[in-house]
Order: sequence, then structure tokens, then C-alpha cells
Amino acid sequence: MEKRLVSEKDGQPSAKRIVVFKDVERMRVLSNPVAWRIMELLSKGPMYPAQVAKELKIYEQSAYYYIRKLVGIGAVDEVGKNFVRGGTARLYQASSPSFGIEMDWGETRLGSMPAGSHPGASRFFENFVAGKEFRGLLVVGAPDPHGPYKSSARDGHYAVHLAFFLGRITSAVPSEFIVKLDVDAKVEKMLIGNLISIGGPGTNIVTAEFNRYLPVRFDEKNFWSGLVDGSGKRYSLDNHGLIAKIRNPYDANSSIIVVAGVRSAGTKSAVIALTNYSEEVLKKYNGEDDWSLVVQGFDMNSDGKIDHVDIVSGL
Repeated sequence: MEKRLVSEKDGQPSAKRIVVFKDVERMRVLSNPVAWRIMELLSKGPMYPAQVAKELKIYEQSAYYYIRKLVGIGAVDEVGKNFVRGGTARLYQASSPSFGIEMDWGETRLGSMPAGSHPGASRFFENFVAGKEFRGLLVVGAPDPHGPYKSSARDGHYAVHLAFFLGRITSAVPSEFIVKLDVDAKVEKMLIGNLISIGGPGTNIVTAEFNRYLPVRFDEKNFWSGLVDGSGKRYSLDNHGLIAKIRNPYDANSSIIVVAGVRSAGTKSAVIALTNYSEEVLKKYNGEDDWSLVVQGFDMNSDGKIDHVDIVSGL
């Protein structure tokens, strides 16, 4: 049985996967010193049994024996194979960062999902948090006509949903007011530091400022005509949304996150994807400085509201 182990590390709530055994016999092999040393090796990365034997200075037969036992209880997974000299060399890795045995009592009911229970999102926003403090600025488009297109933003209120989610996953609070209209952020030259810009470049001039640096960007000739990826593929539907993270080109120690859509429906799709579907959307994010994903929102129950999101393309 797989669960989440919630704990506190460096003053911050954290969570990791734990495989729980209810039958102590199934985990008895883990008490063997050789098997445990193999587990320690395989938790650092995938290895072949021959490599394990060489590293631990044991016979290959012993390595194969214990690895088979560990595979049998689900502590080790086969993650690859290679054909060598007419035979098959199998690659193995630990299946979980933690293992335990559970008794049928002692649960503590949590009032809400604990911070740290969204590891993908926590990793995505990691550099926006320092201890218990949120370090970043949320920028939304002004609701009045502004910018070169004299456009009015209709998606600024989506920041509220994102802010609730950020509070839930980080437990961090800002030291000062962190929401700015795009026009104010531009005038006050607040384009350094960590920024989360919500809304497309046609209605948010801060998104427009960073658009050319994005791996998937809005068409510079006509922001409302759609998104274009590196291969030239276009995403032009109103409900197409973009989630992107780049290093701030004006501040190498900070990041820019863009959550935006071709239209306001696309921005809503991107916000829903990042909050309601964060683990699926961010499962391939590994801390890159240049990352983006295109999503598409759908109204599944025909009530006129986007309630489901699919991933369309990701780099």
C-alpha cells in the first residue's frame, strides 16, 4: 500500500512517498544486512546486479538472490534492460524513498490537506519561498484600457484562486502586499525579483515584456492569434492556456512564471491546470530554468464553466 509520509524539515512541512506493509513477513527481507545495503545502493540510482555485487564485494548470485526477494515484496522495481552477449541484463532501482509497517490505529484527522502534499507544485514554486516567507510578486492586467492595444484585462481575479493554492502548498505568508497591476509594476520598475504574471500579453504588459523569452510564446505579430512553440506549431483556440517558467532575464537569481491564455478562458484553463491538476501538469518539471506547457480547458458538464483540463503539449 502506498501513502504519503508528512513531516517537518528545516521548519517547513514536507511529504514523501512511503510503501506500507501490513504483513510483517513481506518486509522481513529488509532486516537482512545485505538486502538493506542493496536497498541503500538502489535508492541512489538504478544499477545492474553485477554492479551491485562489485560495489558490495559479494557474489553475483547473492546480489541476484536478494534483488529477486526485494522485487517480490515491491521494494525494488525493474526499470530497464539491456541485451549483452546473448543475455539480458536487467536494471533495478528502489521503488520508494521510505518503507514502513502500519498498525490499525492512531490516525489523526487533518482539517485540510497538509502543506507539502503537492510535491510537484512545491518544487515548481520552491524559489518563491524562503522559510515561512513568500518572496514574489503576483502581477495581473489592469481592468481599465491600457497598453499599446488599449485593452482591459478580464482575468485578474483568477489570481485569487492561485493565491489560495500557493498558501495551501507552502504555508508561507508575504511580508508585504504582493499583488500589482501590470501598469504599476512597469511604471515602478518592479520587473526584477520573482514574478508570477497572470494573463496574456494583450492585456498584461508584464507578460508582454517577457513573452519573447518564453519557450512557447504568444505570436508577437498578434498576441490574440495564439501560441507558437519552437517547432512552429500553433495553439490558437480561446481555451488554450500556457504555464511557463523561465529565469528572469533582468535578474539571474530570480524566476518568472507566466500563467496565461489566448483569451481569458485560456488563462482560466492554465490556472485550473496549475492548481487542480498540479501533480499531473508538473510531473515532468525537474527544476529547469526554461520550461513550458500548453493546456486546453473543457466544459465537461455543459454548465458554461471550464471544469477539466488536458495537457496539449509540453517541453
